[in-house]
Amino acid sequence: MSEEFMEYTTFHVTAKDGSDVELAVITEFEFEKKNYVAAARIENDTVSEEGVYIYRVKADGDDFRFEMIADAAEYEKVVNAYLELED
Repeated sequence: MSEEFMEYTTFHVTAKDGSDVELAVITEFEFEKKNYVAAARIENDTVSEEGVYIYRVKADGDDFRFEMIADAAEYEKVVNAYLELED
């Protein structure tokens, strides 16, 4: 039995309790001319299958920043776009 090793782009965010959380990008997508990622927590060197987090991606030269989507209406639209991609 062989296990397939997948390499993910990862980034860190600060949780509400102040702890550092590492996330792996599982999907990148565009919606209304903006770039987004769907990411999942990394736990014990494994990408969790429990929950997906959506972040806006901002390019800054060769670097990228991942931003929370603060506007509830925008977040809902982006989540719905992501769910349509997954169907």
